[in-house]
Amino acid sequence: MRELDVSLITQALKRMAIEANTELGDDVLCAFDKALAIEPSDTGRDVLEQLKLNASIASENKMPLCQDTGVAVVFAEVGQDLHFVGGDLNEAIDEGVRQGYAEGYLRKSIVRDPLNRVNTGDNTPAIIHITVVPGDKLKLTLAPKGGGSENMSGIAMLKPADGVEGVKAFVLECVSVAGPNPCPPIIVGVGVGGTFEIAALLAKKSLLRPVGEHNSDPYYAALEAELQEEVNKLGIGPMGMGGVTTSLGVHIEYHPCHIASLPVAVNIQCHSARHKEVEL
Repeated sequence: MRELDVSLITQALKRMAIEANTELGDDVLCAFDKALAIEPSDTGRDVLEQLKLNASIASENKMPLCQDTGVAVVFAEVGQDLHFVGGDLNEAIDEGVRQGYAEGYLRKSIVRDPLNRVNTGDNTPAIIHITVVPGDKLKLTLAPKGGGSENMSGIAMLKPADGVEGVKAFVLECVSVAGPNPCPPIIVGVGVGGTFEIAALLAKKSLLRPVGEHNSDPYYAALEAELQEEVNKLGIGPMGMGGVTTSLGVHIEYHPCHIASLPVAVNIQCHSARHKEVEL
C-alpha cells in the first residue's frame, strides 16, 4: 500500500489551474493550422489567425486564454493500492483550485446556490469525478469548462429504433442550434449508451482526447469522420462568421446500455479546449 500526502494534490491542482487556463495544447494549435490550410473564407482564416495570436499572447504573458476560466472539472483516477494521508481528497482538490484561481488571477465563476446566485469567491467547489483503477498511482486531469459552450450541450433519450441515424440527427441539431454561441471552431463530444448520466459523462470525457484523435473502434472512428464532415457543412464557421471550420473534431465514446434505451449526449467545447493532467 503506497501513501500519498494530499498536500501534493493541492500543489498539483494549483499549478494545473493556472497552466490549463493560460497554455493552449499543441493538439489544438495544430488543428488551427490544419483548418487554415483548407478554410476558403477570408474572414474565417482571419479569425483562426486571431485565435492563434490570442493563444500566443496568453502563453507568453501568463494571461487567461479567455475571460471565462470556467468551472474546474477534475477527473481523478485513483489506484486501488493508494492510501491518502494528511487530509481529505475532495478538500485537497478544492484547495488546489482555490489557490490556483487566486494566484493566477483567474475569474471566479461559481455560485453557491443555482437560484440565489451568490458567488463563492474562489471558484470552488470543483466538479470531481473519481474512478478506482488498478495500481498505486493517482492521475489527475483538470479541464476548465466555460459556461458558453456548456450551455449549448444536450441529451436525448432516443428509442433503439432511432438507431445511428437518430444519433447523427441529434448531434447535428445540437450544433446547429448552438450556432456561434459556443465560440467555434468547436470540439463536439458525444456520449452514446449507458444511462442518462453516463451518456453525459462520456460526452465530457471524450473532450479530453487530443483534438482529432479518432476512437480506437473503426466503426465509431468512421462515424466521427462522417459527423465531422456534416457539421462543417453547416457553414457556421470560425466564431460564427461563416466558413467550413465549424468543428475541429467530433469525439464519440460509447457504453453498453439497456435493451429499451439509446441515450445520446452532446457536450460542446469551445475552441479554447483547455486541460492538463499529472500523475502522482
